[in-house]
Amino acid sequence: MDSPYANELRIAIGVVQKAAQLGQSIIASNDKGTVEKHDHSPVTVADFAIQALLVATFKAAFPDDVFVGEEDASDLRAKPDLLDRVWGLLEGIGGDEDARALCRLPRSKEHLCDLVDQCGANKPGRGRTWVFDPIDGTQNYVSRKLYAINIGLLLDGKQQLGVVGCPNMSIEAAAPFCDTDVDPTGTGCIIFAVKDHGTHIRALPGSLADTPTRRLPRNSSSAIKFLTSTTVESCLPNIHEKIARSLSTPYPNVDLLPWVLRWAVLALGLGNTTVWVYKKRARYGKVWDHSGAMLLFEETGGKITDVHGKDIDLTVERKMVGNFGFVAAPKELHANVLETVHAVLKEEGREDLLV
Repeated sequence: MDSPYANELRIAIGVVQKAAQLGQSIIASNDKGTVEKHDHSPVTVADFAIQALLVATFKAAFPDDVFVGEEDASDLRAKPDLLDRVWGLLEGIGGDEDARALCRLPRSKEHLCDLVDQCGANKPGRGRTWVFDPIDGTQNYVSRKLYAINIGLLLDGKQQLGVVGCPNMSIEAAAPFCDTDVDPTGTGCIIFAVKDHGTHIRALPGSLADTPTRRLPRNSSSAIKFLTSTTVESCLPNIHEKIARSLSTPYPNVDLLPWVLRWAVLALGLGNTTVWVYKKRARYGKVWDHSGAMLLFEETGGKITDVHGKDIDLTVERKMVGNFGFVAAPKELHANVLETVHAVLKEEGREDLLV
């Protein structure tokens, strides 16, 4: 792809390959060093190791940029055995000849913690900001289901580049599709986009120059194909099924837990519409679940707003406090989908979620 971000893209694809190798190296293990965070969500040794790998690599290449990631190092500093396991994972790929060419590693365990903490404390703002989700869908990862690695580059809060590694999702994935549809070949794929240069897909292994890359077509379907997750408890109960019914579309056409994979699969055209209405007005999305990955869908003709119809604001905080939920559909269908969401919420007596 000929774009102003050719160097950033080259680095991102290279480090995603090593991050995927790292994640896949222990996905079959029953013990992934899983600990519970303060919000009761899980984090594994692979989450920490991949975040450290990403920030070390991009900080070496772009030292003046800002880096935002999901994890912080509090558990690593409090639990030496956990830190040892994370360090061991990174040492496991550090001896590879291609690792030295594609990425950078922390210099020490203390440096590892400092790098993870940089991401865990920063928030997006003005200038160039990299946003990382080392493993999106950690619950899936623990259960050996589909997961993703997300890298997004923002410039003054606007998405410029998105690179999503799908270590165990087939490049030939087809709907209907769900969390358990793991790639039987073990190859995986990378889906990436640059602003105004389209969205592309390629197999996970291989160099950027030599691996065949295919540009994804713009979504031209006039039929709504609904994508959601039926396993997440943060949404208003039964609301998405009622919205799908009002749109006269099967529910769900695609059922995926990780948000990053949802955006990637929308770009692939396996679905073309997703809606998310949180059960409480004070619930918000997290920037690492969406930044960069949303660009994949937008570059194939998708439009994304919140439930109120507002543009997504990626400059506010680590949580997306300027927006409530999501409404995403092809540009030609978005107004109808948004109108339907509002109508269903009013029918359910939940006008409070529209203010």
